[in-house]
Amino acid sequence: MTLDRLRAWMEAREAGAAVLTDPVSIAYLTGFASNPHERLMALVVRGQRAVLVVPSLEADSAAAAASGVTVSAWRDGEDAWAPVAAALDGAGGTLAVEMDHLSLARWERLRGMAPGARPVDAGAEVRRLRARKTAAELARLEEAARLTDAVTERALEELQAGRSELEVAAAIDHAIAASGARLSFDTIVQSGPNSAQPHLRPGDRRLAAGDLVLLDFGAASGGYRADTTRTLVMGEPDARQREVHALVLAAHDAAVAAIRPGATVGEVDEAARAVIRAGGLADAFIHRVGHGLGLEAHEEPSLDPGGDAVLEAGMVVTVEPGVYLAGWGGVRIEDDVVVEAGGARLLTRADRTLRVAG
Repeated sequence: MTLDRLRAWMEAREAGAAVLTDPVSIAYLTGFASNPHERLMALVVRGQRAVLVVPSLEADSAAAAASGVTVSAWRDGEDAWAPVAAALDGAGGTLAVEMDHLSLARWERLRGMAPGARPVDAGAEVRRLRARKTAAELARLEEAARLTDAVTERALEELQAGRSELEVAAAIDHAIAASGARLSFDTIVQSGPNSAQPHLRPGDRRLAAGDLVLLDFGAASGGYRADTTRTLVMGEPDARQREVHALVLAAHDAAVAAIRPGATVGEVDEAARAVIRAGGLADAFIHRVGHGLGLEAHEEPSLDPGGDAVLEAGMVVTVEPGVYLAGWGGVRIEDDVVVEAGGARLLTRADRTLRVAG
């Protein structure tokens, strides 16, 4: 049980209690996923007792979805911290919190409930636990990838000149919803010179003959997210478009081939970067080669240049090298990959060739 793994970590650090406030951590540890917005939601762990503190409008959903916890709700107008204090029950000493999520104001409230408490960061440990997926998590990621592949094929077949980037993004979003899934993140559609800006939001520019078109999106299944990118051309591609696409695809394949347990994230990044460097476009590859994937679209591990984090079996990462040339356009090819004993297994499988749209 995941909560027991957290308890073991707490015991090793002599933490008398933990108060976790990141909704993603809470979803991972309890099975209950929610965005409380400005309201307080917290998971308090003390010994074998775990209390999930939620706003009252989430109480029924939490009781139905959460496991291994007691649900304690508070209503608007009440002191949201009262059930946290009750669950802590005077615990002092070392208190495990998520330092990258807990605000200073909330820490001050906690310290008032546990005088003299010393914080220890539990966030890194929760992220470490999340990085290696269980069989159940992998099944959800596989389903998310399957749905994403189906939407990819539909999107590529339906692209037409004259449609705006926003219209194409809306059509992709509708296809994801029609499949019974949710969006992994805001869909990216970039055409022509816009594709040279990796995270540019779709706008009113209309697809035209000769454009490179970059599509970056994903479907989420059971809370787990897929993330894919394909690049195509409106009309017959020219020699330069074919050349750059082939270079990026070779970099993609080199990175996938480098993925195995024991490889560092820097080695995987370098496998792709070396191909693009040899093609004379090193300066046009302006981001890491990929990132972890799961309950969030971006999570650990981060496949950074020079990174020394080691890949382990069960991790799921993206591989997404790209080349971006201002005024001309960009090419990125992205797939989701699970690290296995024998190397890498692709989860997303949609056609990676340079497709031609009408």
